[in-house]
Amino acid sequence: MPLKKPYQQIPIIDCGEPLVAIDMDSFAIASPHPYTQLGAPYGNLSPYYLRQSAIARLWDAQTSLQKVFPKWQIQIFDAYRPVEVQQFMVDYTFNQLLSTRGLNADNLSENQEISLWEQVYQFWAPPCIDRETPPPHSTGAAVDVTLVDEMGQIVDMGGEIDEISAKSHPNYFATSKVAKERQYNQYRELLKEVMFAAGFRQHPNEWWHFCFGDQMWAWLELQADPHQEAIARYGRVF
Repeated sequence: MPLKKPYQQIPIIDCGEPLVAIDMDSFAIASPHPYTQLGAPYGNLSPYYLRQSAIARLWDAQTSLQKVFPKWQIQIFDAYRPVEVQQFMVDYTFNQLLSTRGLNADNLSENQEISLWEQVYQFWAPPCIDRETPPPHSTGAAVDVTLVDEMGQIVDMGGEIDEISAKSHPNYFATSKVAKERQYNQYRELLKEVMFAAGFRQHPNEWWHFCFGDQMWAWLELQADPHQEAIARYGRVF
């Protein structure tokens, strides 16, 4: 297990706000859900849940989006994620890296294994059961989103959600001189602007990941204003 990330030092005082089902008719939804298709163990739970205030803020974000593009929607790729699912996806991602690189887990050198896990944990939070360091999605306060246009087509953001590469960094295309890549950056900026206006903050390594009220959100708020008190209002749900 990797060392604690800086945001995991933030204390949590859970406000007790309930986990609420997302209205599936109000947003575009990734269907079928990508992780359940892989066999991720959600049990009787659904990935399309968030804390009540996070859902309200998603509404605000979509309202802001539709002032610019009236028929566009926010698509929810993933929201609530139990720790068991986090573990499943971390293991799946590690095995995918092995496969794409033509490696065998039994024949890895120590340095190769360390390098692979570092890549995994750059984009996936550790599936920790410690309630002081919950994976963000297990709090019901983190959501993975993208944009859908008036034709119901996913807007090309220049990289896939969950892609293990530098293209996943929010500002990857910011200085590009290529017209198409500048367009990718404009769409990423649009998504960021409407989510920020609603009170969310963005994962530093993932253009699609936004949070409100969890440790990462509190840490990012602290970076913006070092004089404020940084406390997460949401911990792990179960």
